[in-house]
Amino acid sequence: MEIKTVWAVYFSGTGTTEKVATHLARSLAGQLGAQYKSHDYTQPKGRENALQFGPDELVVLGTPVYAGRVPNMMLPFVQNSIHGEGTLAVPVVLYGNRNFDDGLMELKQVMTANGFLPIAGAAIVGEHSFSKILGAGRPDGEDMALVDQLAQQTAEKVKGLAALPAEPVQVEGCDPIRPYYTPRDRNGEPIKDFLKAKPVTDLDKCVRCGLCARLCPMGAIDPNDVSQVVGKCIKCCACVKKCPMGAKYFDHEGYLYHQHELEDLYAARRAESKIFI
Repeated sequence: MEIKTVWAVYFSGTGTTEKVATHLARSLAGQLGAQYKSHDYTQPKGRENALQFGPDELVVLGTPVYAGRVPNMMLPFVQNSIHGEGTLAVPVVLYGNRNFDDGLMELKQVMTANGFLPIAGAAIVGEHSFSKILGAGRPDGEDMALVDQLAQQTAEKVKGLAALPAEPVQVEGCDPIRPYYTPRDRNGEPIKDFLKAKPVTDLDKCVRCGLCARLCPMGAIDPNDVSQVVGKCIKCCACVKKCPMGAKYFDHEGYLYHQHELEDLYAARRAESKIFI
């Protein structure tokens, strides 16, 4: 099949999903002799208009995994505003060294329902948004080598197609999709008020540059007073990890408990990135 344009379409709070999706799409474009384009829907402006793709395009759609699935605040945009028309696709998820659970399966199913034909997929480990030690420094060279392998095998698959495949690629995950993962304490009880946790600001460090407000995917930080989170926080931690002064942090007891629990359970291991062809 002839592909004229390869797209990287992604949500990426801290940059790991962007790194993988753009690298993969650029590599595919080069190998297929196609044009490369990208669309970042991390910021509210990137979600103002619907996206429609045609049969001579290939879309790499990337998202982090939140609580084992596509982030719940981004899912409506993915479901309602990203559509294909017999468009080849590669769903890609990034997960923070715990598990990607049903994230990739859900993304593949949504894309299939929206007129795409997923022909490959990937679940790649990236540094966890909550932590600097869970999946620290990932995706690293080993992960990106696997992404290069995915690009090569996907390009070969596309070149060998005379028509659209009858079935989408098989990926790991449960069908039907399970509920979002609920953070729990060691007694199995849900962590109280976890969803209400919001970042706070060290006013001694903050220089009022406004970067955190501009980065927030939900537009939740007041640009006139960045110590105020007036909207919903999805805990992507863009404001925490990208603040040049280290002025943003979480002090919510339940959030910190869950962060430390994840680090205690998973920081010492190297979770596996996986590709599906």
